[in-house]
Amino acid sequence: MFRRLLKSSSHRNGTSPVEYPRDTPATGAGAQVEEGDATAQAAARNAGAADAAGTSLLQFDSFEGIYRAAPANQPRMSYSILKVIEMLNSPHLAGMGPEAKRGSLLMALSAVGAEVTDILHDAMLRQRALNDYEEVQQKRLADFEAAKAAENRAIQAELDRVKAVHLERIQANIDEIAHRQDAFRTWQKSKQKELHAIAEASSYCAPADGRTDTLAAVFEHAAGRM
Repeated sequence: MFRRLLKSSSHRNGTSPVEYPRDTPATGAGAQVEEGDATAQAAARNAGAADAAGTSLLQFDSFEGIYRAAPANQPRMSYSILKVIEMLNSPHLAGMGPEAKRGSLLMALSAVGAEVTDILHDAMLRQRALNDYEEVQQKRLADFEAAKAAENRAIQAELDRVKAVHLERIQANIDEIAHRQDAFRTWQKSKQKELHAIAEASSYCAPADGRTDTLAAVFEHAAGRM
C-alpha cells in the first residue's frame, strides 16, 4: 500500500493565480480641476496612481510563486509538506481514521528516508512566506484606501466650493428680485400720487358742482353737463 501511496502522489506545482474580475477603473473626481489649484491637481495625480494600484490589487500571485519569491526560499526536497498534503488526499487513505492515516503516512515517509523535521521546517517556511505576502498586500490595500480617502476629501472640498458659489448666485438673484419688487412698489405709489394730482387738477376744469376726487367721475360729470 505504501508503494501505491507514494506513486499515486506527484509533487504539487502550486495553485494557479487567483484573479478576480477587473472593475472599470474609476475616472476620478469628475469635476474639472482649476488651474493653479495645487491641492486639487495633486489629488488628481494621486487618484490616477491609486487607480493603477487598485487594478493590480485585483490579482494575486500563485502560492507556488509566493514560495519561490520568499526571502527564505524552501530547499528542494523530494518530500515537502506539499507532498504530504497530496499523500493525505490520496484515495488509498480515504476512509481511514486520523490515527490510521498518521501511522500510514509516517511509515510511508520512513520507507523513503524522508525526515519529518525537514518536512515540518518546510511547512514553517511556507507559512512564513504566505504571512509575509499577506502583510505586503495588506499594506498596499491600506495605501490604496488612504489614496481614495484623500481623493474623496478633495472631491468633497470641490463640491463645497462649487455649492458655495452657486448658493451665492442664488442669493444674489433673490436679492435682485426683491430690489426690483421694491422699485416697482415705489413706482406704484408715485403713480397713485400722480393720478390723484391729475384727478384733482381735472376737477377744477369741470363745472363747479362737479368737483370730485376721481378723474373718471370728473369726466362723467363734465360729459353729462355738456
